[in-house]
Amino acid sequence: DEVPTVVGIFSAFGLVFSVSLFAWICCQRKSSKSNKTPPYKFVHVLKGVDIYPENLNSKKKFGADDKSEANNKSAMPKNSLHLDLEKRDLNGNFPKTATKMQRSPDVENASPKHFAERKKDSVSPNSLKSIISLSSEDKPDKLGTLFFSLEYNFEKKAFVVNIKEACGLPAMDEQSMTSDPYIKMTILPEKKHKVKTRVLRKTLDPAFDETFTFYGIPYSQIQDLTLHFMVLSFDRFSRDDVIGEVLIPLAGIELSEGRLLMDREIIKRNVRKSSGRGELLVSLCYQSTTSTLTVVVLKARHLPKTDVSGLSDPYVKVNLYHAKKRISKKKTHVKKCTPNAVFNELFVFDIPCEGLDDISIEFLVLDSDRGSRNEVIGRLTLGSSAEGTGGEHWKEICEYPRRQIAKWHMLYDG
Repeated sequence: DEVPTVVGIFSAFGLVFSVSLFAWICCQRKSSKSNKTPPYKFVHVLKGVDIYPENLNSKKKFGADDKSEANNKSAMPKNSLHLDLEKRDLNGNFPKTATKMQRSPDVENASPKHFAERKKDSVSPNSLKSIISLSSEDKPDKLGTLFFSLEYNFEKKAFVVNIKEACGLPAMDEQSMTSDPYIKMTILPEKKHKVKTRVLRKTLDPAFDETFTFYGIPYSQIQDLTLHFMVLSFDRFSRDDVIGEVLIPLAGIELSEGRLLMDREIIKRNVRKSSGRGELLVSLCYQSTTSTLTVVVLKARHLPKTDVSGLSDPYVKVNLYHAKKRISKKKTHVKKCTPNAVFNELFVFDIPCEGLDDISIEFLVLDSDRGSRNEVIGRLTLGSSAEGTGGEHWKEICEYPRRQIAKWHMLYDG
């Protein structure tokens, strides 16, 4: 009897020791992992990247950030990836022969003061008329300054824009008193070329230094184009905040002499009035026997322009609410470049209750923008508590079920 007892005791001690050893090893691994720097979720530091590259070869390399490059230079191993940005052209390639214009090392690290001092040497007399001199005393509400350069590559028939930096941006986050800025750029009036920079966290003086090359633009058409820079601050929990905008008509700007360094004051975005939201034609039919609501989005007219080009790409998002809780959503197709869109799209919603007392429906007319979040042009709400034509339309479909009733409604700013 004693032998099994002793064996059982030793087995129990062995099991406890094994579990303790396994738990200790797991804790050690977990602590070692927590001390390591977590990997980046994504890498967006791409300097000198073509928007429409002809080919991608092994010559394209990615450089580290300018600020951390000096600190990490001594600790960098011999076999690590390194890139001399001074030897790269605006397209991100290493030129075989010397170019006509040699870039000074001071240009890469130039401050706003250096830009102002060197601008007279690099800008032609005709383009000096289009450059606005900035003074901090005469502008009470300053939104900062944008520094950039323009160049045309005649060999590749490409238009090159380098977004250098922005200085003196306002703080959009009231708690941290800082911003997470990025820039969205559009070439007007056709809006075919839309690009944006990476987001720089917690800074009011972001140094982007990102080059965008647009192929297939003849030099003769440069004078007819306009550059539109939108300066925004990233917001993880809601719509990004618009800091301001910069509009650069290229008429009168001469790019045949080489790179042109420019700066512009960021101005407040032109906010549209709520009276000019446009109109939306919708048709509704309530089927009491099947407890369904049929919604037809027919047309939209007189939609306001969403940017300086005067064109928008509208679509309609339909939300169904029950007791102020959204229970279903639908959306139409996008209609390109029109202020008067014809949709003619039908949606059928199942009503979870008898009657339409606690039901309301919301129409959001948005402008589709692949470069950033879609902007709300206007909104419309139909329901028992809605005011104006929205309440009247809702009352009619309740009084006359199984009848399709269509009405025009004015959109309002939401």
